[in-house]
Amino acid sequence: MIDLYTFTTPNGRKASIMLEEVELPYTVHKIDITKGDQFTPEFVAINPNSKIPAIADREAGITIFESGAILIYLAEKTGKLMPTEPKKRYQVLEWLMFQMAGVGPMFGQLNHFKKFAPEKIPYAIARYEKETLRLYSVLDQQLASHEFICEDYSIVDIATFPWVATYDFQGLTLDNHPHLKRWFEAIQARPAVIRGMAVPA
Repeated sequence: MIDLYTFTTPNGRKASIMLEEVELPYTVHKIDITKGDQFTPEFVAINPNSKIPAIADREAGITIFESGAILIYLAEKTGKLMPTEPKKRYQVLEWLMFQMAGVGPMFGQLNHFKKFAPEKIPYAIARYEKETLRLYSVLDQQLASHEFICEDYSIVDIATFPWVATYDFQGLTLDNHPHLKRWFEAIQARPAVIRGMAVPA
């Protein structure tokens, strides 16, 4: 049994989508980051960085934080959604790092400065919107010749989807990136993705 510590954020939804896709039983522990639950001693013992998501694998006696590490762990535990052949494996890892280092931070900064910052700073909004659209173009180009971001559906698609799903919240559109839009709509329709995006209830 997996204990999932999460909240309704793109990073949190990566873990719940993955658990749904690999069909592992899990228990949800809602960590309400708007109320400071992430700073409780109990949660800090699981993740010293006080961020969601985190998991505890009771069977293995392992706790893991950082969404990318969680995806790799669950893929290796189940033998699903990550290739073992070296060339394909490293393609998945490089695109996962692309998401972790680029898509997540840049989209997240755009969300912050557009929606949550107490002061609207035009420079910051323009900077992060420009970078978000650039990353849309990188993904669109990759998806022009791939059904999924890599050759097969993988942890990369799971990692990237919840962040792209914020496009409407950001006041953006996918219409100028048709391959990205096609991919988004296909991933959005997957039953495991639908279930994972609804966690926590």
